Amino acid sequence: MADFKIKPLADRVIVKPMPAEEVSKGGIILPDSAKEKPIEGTIVAVGTGRVEDGKTVELTVKNGDKVLYGKYSGTEISVEGEDYLIMRESDIFGIIG
Repeated sequence: MADFKIKPLADRVIVKPMPAEEVSKGGIILPDSAKEKPIEGTIVAVGTGRVEDGKTVELTVKNGDKVLYGKYSGTEISVEGEDYLIMRESDIFGIIG
């Protein structure tokens, strides 16, 4: 994770979303069009922090943290065929575990 090709700026982070569920809780195999967007993921890169009153405030999250975020948060990007989201730290609701 330390050698990720993109370095987010300021208070932005890059998240690798968890895979979408392939099977419903009732056992039905879901087609791509019916899969829910994931709301969990793992932080793969973090920015340097946000600036407040001329001072840089470090981010709360760090590489490797599993996080919860809004269903429509962030901007989808693709790096070497892998899908990621880039979002502000404020779009993250919490750290899991």
